[in-house]
Amino acid sequence: MDQNLSQKPSHSDPGQGAPAAGPGRKDLVALLVMAYGTPQSLDQVEPYYTHIRHGRPPTPELLQELIDRYKAIGGKSPLHEITEEQARQVAAVVAERLGRPVEPFVGYLHIAPFIAEAVERLVAARPQEAVGLVLAPQYSAASVALYHRAAQEALARHPGAPAVHFIDHFHSHPGFIAALARRVERALAELPAGLREGAVVIFTAHSIPQPVVDRGDPYPRHVEETAAKVAAAAGLSRWRVAYQSAGRTADPWLGPDVTEVIRRLPGEGARAVVVCPAGFVADHLEVLYDLDIEARQVAEEVGLAFARTPSLNADADFIEVLADLVLDRLGATRHEAAASGARPEDPQVG
Repeated sequence: MDQNLSQKPSHSDPGQGAPAAGPGRKDLVALLVMAYGTPQSLDQVEPYYTHIRHGRPPTPELLQELIDRYKAIGGKSPLHEITEEQARQVAAVVAERLGRPVEPFVGYLHIAPFIAEAVERLVAARPQEAVGLVLAPQYSAASVALYHRAAQEALARHPGAPAVHFIDHFHSHPGFIAALARRVERALAELPAGLREGAVVIFTAHSIPQPVVDRGDPYPRHVEETAAKVAAAAGLSRWRVAYQSAGRTADPWLGPDVTEVIRRLPGEGARAVVVCPAGFVADHLEVLYDLDIEARQVAEEVGLAFARTPSLNADADFIEVLADLVLDRLGATRHEAAASGARPEDPQVG
């Protein structure tokens, strides 16, 4: 996610469009990759923000604040380029393992190309099979379900569309856990030796509205499970879970906020903090600004050394995880963690 999850999104209809004529490619696997989306220039910030706000333009003050955040990280987020590279590499790995062509179709929730546009292209390619992958590890009705719904609404406009097998979450996939644990160990190792032993690791994820949690959403449990497994794999003795980037709505949002947790750490004897954004899979505004600038500033204010784990981005170890998930949904491989299907008590989507 590259901006706050404040409301349910509206979805643009790019047109009905007819699938290409002919029998289709019987060997083709389509990979529908879905992400939040990000402006490609400062000129796109206002329509992007308006889309997030369900068609309501932001006030000049809110718009300028968001523009200033993008300026602070260099004028734009790298999320678009990273997402496209993730999709290309996952498709290549899956194709190599299957011995069949795999074509990625990338769609975004809040900016073009929208998920509906990606579905349009997917249907026109007439694949034999298709897998839907949201680039979010933990499931929530306020996040992953929205992507699935956008895809399903677009698919419903095409009676001949292939069935799309959706991946619900991968919060406990062993490869995902191992990838995060390696990055935690690397970040800790880069701290000065005298500060390393007493450092506290904070695992963060995007906050969601508390009413969603109150309805039994599995998201906080998934986040806690991710953090606990990574902490165990990295041998951590001091760690916390916190949330970040809460939206500005009348409802409360899931906490505690990462900055609140950081402010408390000196009172607990900590001299350093390592933040691991375990709910994010790429560098984007919530990592590069909310953590690298805002959280770092708070840490410095209270006298803590600060480090942040490197993002997964399109690193080979993470690409292998995503490829494993796709192959699992195609029935081509199996792994120990139930990463591609929710537990019985979890919401089922797709």
